Amino acid sequence: MTRTDNPTAAILIIGDEILSGRTRDANMYHLAGELTRVGIDLKEARVVPDDAPAIVATVRELAGKYTHVFTSGGIGPTHDDITADCIAEAFGLHIDIRDDARALLTAHYEGRGVEFNDARMRMARIPDGATLIENPVSIAPGFSVENVHVMAGVPNIFEAMVAGLLPTLTGGKPLLSQSYRIDRPESAVAEPLGMLAKKYPDLSMGSYPFNRNGAFGTNIVIRGQDGAEIEAALLELAALFPVDA
Repeated sequence: MTRTDNPTAAILIIGDEILSGRTRDANMYHLAGELTRVGIDLKEARVVPDDAPAIVATVRELAGKYTHVFTSGGIGPTHDDITADCIAEAFGLHIDIRDDARALLTAHYEGRGVEFNDARMRMARIPDGATLIENPVSIAPGFSVENVHVMAGVPNIFEAMVAGLLPTLTGGKPLLSQSYRIDRPESAVAEPLGMLAKKYPDLSMGSYPFNRNGAFGTNIVIRGQDGAEIEAALLELAALFPVDA
């Protein structure tokens, strides 16, 4: 396993629609790539239903384990959008309509000639002391409480929020990777690859078998923070399994 001193993170995906299969999650995939780029190591992903006790318990657990927790989903205008209330409960905070969030939403809906009704007002409910996360797509803000960052579930809104949030967080060294294709089955690669992995304990070496046109092969991905060390391991791997072999 790759050893790093980078900040760590988890993502908590909230929503019955994910667990029922009605909606396919894209946010974990996007966040993982962005965190890798800035040197924050995503260590865990959880999916929970729209169930308050489950959300509260999971937020408390993850917040105690990782540098950052990112949540996705459940901050909209409907009755089942309960994430904001659950975050407030998890941290023992009061939650109510906040003037700055209400002002953003009022200007947005009035500018479009749309009624700013009670349902939409729900999106201005923010736990005390939270920092707003900008939403340039649909205006309704996310927020951060301590090390938990609460964002929308709609992918393009989630992505926009992540883009605004990440520059405010302290990252580490980005994780680098190199890949190498071996036209042999994984069983033929396993032992030499294991020995190489022991030689380079600070690198992560993953093997991913494939079958193309009836021929078995293995893609090896070497990950780490030291580009020179990755290159050295890759050269040794190539010597063990030459391309023309």
